[in-house]
Amino acid sequence: MKLKVVNYLFLFLFGSLIAKSPNVVIMFMDDMGYADIGPFGAKDYPTPNLDRMAREGRKFTDFYVTQAVCSASRAGLLTGCYNVRIGILGALGPKSNIGINPNEVTIAEICKQKGYATGCFGKWHLGHHKKFLPKQHGFDEYFGLPYSNDMWPYHPGVLHLPMEERLKKWPHLPLIDGNKVINPRVSGKDQEQLTKQYTERAVSFIEKNKDKPFFAYIPHSMVHVPLYVSEKFKGKSGAGLFGDVMMEVDWSVGEIMKTLRKHKLEKNTLFLFTSDNGPWLNYGDHAGSAAPLREGKGTMFDGGCREPTLAWWPGKIPANSVCKEPAMTIDLLPTITKMIGAKLPGHKIDGKNILPLMIRDDAKSPQKAYFFYYGNQLQAVRQGKWKLHFPHGYRTMAGKPGGTGGIPTSYSQAKIDLALFDLEQDIGETKNLISEFPEIAQSLSGLGKSFEQKLKKTKRPVGKL
Repeated sequence: MKLKVVNYLFLFLFGSLIAKSPNVVIMFMDDMGYADIGPFGAKDYPTPNLDRMAREGRKFTDFYVTQAVCSASRAGLLTGCYNVRIGILGALGPKSNIGINPNEVTIAEICKQKGYATGCFGKWHLGHHKKFLPKQHGFDEYFGLPYSNDMWPYHPGVLHLPMEERLKKWPHLPLIDGNKVINPRVSGKDQEQLTKQYTERAVSFIEKNKDKPFFAYIPHSMVHVPLYVSEKFKGKSGAGLFGDVMMEVDWSVGEIMKTLRKHKLEKNTLFLFTSDNGPWLNYGDHAGSAAPLREGKGTMFDGGCREPTLAWWPGKIPANSVCKEPAMTIDLLPTITKMIGAKLPGHKIDGKNILPLMIRDDAKSPQKAYFFYYGNQLQAVRQGKWKLHFPHGYRTMAGKPGGTGGIPTSYSQAKIDLALFDLEQDIGETKNLISEFPEIAQSLSGLGKSFEQKLKKTKRPVGKL
């Protein structure tokens, strides 16, 4: 009887979500580590707005991205698919001639089914040619950089070279509005304004569309190196440039929350905050922290692919609550689809609806397991508290400090053999339990091999010029 009542209440709430056409805001950070915000352990600088977001919403402790690198991660978020399925690997650069395939369906295109206004304000990184840009993939508005902010001739690591040598590697970085380049040569001074500009454009978009449903996607360029911050936040943290940048990120979160409250939209808006991958550890004092997780960006240990995630929806999501169930960015597209009463894509997707994980305390992950690729290599599988790593090489700082002032040091290379970790007892993936639980390792190995066989048969082509 009790279970029937719980199910009835959930269905009632779910029906109300659809009837009210809820808005969706996703803020997607770049290279931000697990411990870089107050709710997940940051202490060297304040993040009051993110702290409030956690107090008034739900913290996801075990939330993952599909791959610990920029383009691949964004592909998974926007399409509901493992990025390997749709052919986007690594980080696309200005010389790339590929991007998201026109036949893929993004969250924005899902939202357009129901008449939503859609806007993207920040780093796109799914192809810089016109056919790949946001306006061709469901977004009404776009303002931002087409790829990472370090893909330019002013990176600290190349400043000693003549400009003609720098330009052989990286052309000038463009800023785009819609489909038009409005600044063909972004400077350091221009980058100082990026977080502020993305936020202001997102706020303007929300205010312009306050009387209709909207989807705002805000993929910040920060805290990817090189770090830049506006004058208002320079030196404010007392914790160096990284702390200053994080304080401006927190300000951005606060501006979105303030705008939603100003227009009485907060009780009808799902606001999600997460990151595309973990910290770029060899940048040292210009990188964040993944503590207590192992490794960082560029690896499929949890420090690379488990992200600090907050979900805020006053009146719908229980305040000051925590979800410890595994979830992943691939689950957001089907979740939003269900929320707004739209139709899923006609092709295969990998995500599942996780709305119950957001609004109920007793919900369990709808996924049997999650699969972790780097490049095209299946490197790990997670099921419940267990994570199995297949043998693979990876980069590591091996306990060495990273660089200073934006100049990186070098990684070492390491290898891991078949290894099983209990993430409930060993969040840092330090103790290999494969000899103690061989049957679990065998089961997870079978899941991984079966998934890989099926994936190979159902991969779709990447978009090409």
